[in-house]
Amino acid sequence: MSLKATAPSPVIRWSNRVLDFSQRPLVMGILNITPDSFYEQSRLFSPDKALTKAQEMIQHGADIIDVGGESTRPASRQVSIDEELKRVIPVIQELRKKSDIIISIDTMKKEVAEEALKQGADMANCVSGLKNDEAFGRLLAKRQIPVILMHMRGTPQTMQNNPFYKDTIIEIKAELNKLVQNALSWGITREKIIIDPGIGFGKRLEDNLKIIKNLDQIKNLGYPLLIGVSRKSFIGLVLDKPAEQRLIGTITANTVAILQGADIVRVHDVKQAVEMVKIIAAIKNI
Repeated sequence: MSLKATAPSPVIRWSNRVLDFSQRPLVMGILNITPDSFYEQSRLFSPDKALTKAQEMIQHGADIIDVGGESTRPASRQVSIDEELKRVIPVIQELRKKSDIIISIDTMKKEVAEEALKQGADMANCVSGLKNDEAFGRLLAKRQIPVILMHMRGTPQTMQNNPFYKDTIIEIKAELNKLVQNALSWGITREKIIIDPGIGFGKRLEDNLKIIKNLDQIKNLGYPLLIGVSRKSFIGLVLDKPAEQRLIGTITANTVAILQGADIVRVHDVKQAVEMVKIIAAIKNI
């Protein structure tokens, strides 16, 4: 099967919602209701703090809020379904009451996604890529919502145990295509799929850099493209800086990613990302 597909649609519509990439990339704000995410300042382990942060992101121009209750940093510990629900559902309920912002549920668990969608979430961010999870896939197909399929080898617990690629881009494209074909076979429609090459998830420094440099090749799969580089360790390796000092590196990497075709940037720092996107869009659209 060819890995070359038609150009992705610049607009995704469902229910009364729209994701429109035709004029500019969209900014997704990261809302971690976790005590152990890699970037300490993003840990919002209380509903009140999470809601305050979400409202700040909305004021700064976020297009999507991505709510997650389980850290997926390397070697992170899994949490139970009940614990993840306890973390994310109160935040989604209150955020839905206060705002019409598009809410994404960031989870690897069908049960968490199902309840989050009932309580007001609009789309699903699947770090697992729905790998071998037909029940999860069929749930999302039934809901007819946008689904982000991310590439990852292994699990967050094992993904950085000596990852290796002979040809980074060819292999990631092939593996993403397999995730897409599984999703399609379970009833998720082509028009609802967004892909994410999974920066930092089972990747070496050189792999992460190659992905950003060659995003246009991954975009050739024919789906809108999300990129998540925000404050990640590859930036720290290049700059020799901790997560707290990686904002400029993040902005730079996201700028290159957008120029290479990224449609959504997933970020901790919404205000700065929105300003970056506005400048890029103004130059490109003049």
